[in-house]
Amino acid sequence: MCTKEGWRGPGAQAVYENLLVEAQALLSAETDWLANLANAAALIYSTLPDLNWAGFYLTKRGELVLGPFQGKPACVRIPWGRGVCGTAAQRRATIVVPDVHQFPGHIACDPASRSEIVVPIIHGGNVWGVLDLDSPYEGRFSQLDQQYLEQLVELLNKHIDWQAACSSR
Repeated sequence: MCTKEGWRGPGAQAVYENLLVEAQALLSAETDWLANLANAAALIYSTLPDLNWAGFYLTKRGELVLGPFQGKPACVRIPWGRGVCGTAAQRRATIVVPDVHQFPGHIACDPASRSEIVVPIIHGGNVWGVLDLDSPYEGRFSQLDQQYLEQLVELLNKHIDWQAACSSR
């Protein structure tokens, strides 16, 4: 299912459409940031093929701190503007990296990771964190992934009370 050009199988769009439906069902009755991010990470990791890590880093005192995730243990703190996660947060824009070894300043939490996509979580003008997905395959992520993962972040923003999250962190 994963090719040099990224995950493009004919069923990829259907998988993402189903992921959004399942996410809506999981998130609709809950606003707790921890519960919703944990369920979202598990859903992504169990639904999308060719991932070795899926999770969140949350903004805390000017850096990104590890949040709910699925996969191997990860880097706990990432400085703002460093690595793919810190750069996406600083730029306030999604970053798709076909080969992490070519990304200046890449932070190798898992040496098996070859490609990465990071979507910033922006709500009310603030960057609350990032959604981070890694793959052991070069070129795994595409525009399709970006489109649907950005929709997933929008859905999370509708179902998370970020102000309450801020007071509990």
